[in-house]
Amino acid sequence: MPESILKQLENTREKMIQSALENGFRDVNTIRLSKELDRLLNLYQFKDFPEKKLK
Repeated sequence: MPESILKQLENTREKMIQSALENGFRDVNTIRLSKELDRLLNLYQFKDFPEKKLK
């Protein structure tokens, strides 16, 4: 499963960068992709380091 998360991370990151370049950093789609990237990063981090979960 971590490999699929890594793939999703990379794809979302690429889309976010492209959106920011084409539409700007404050564009709704860029912000949506940024939030999705944050969600995936948290999922990946908590999956690999469960002892560091926030309480």
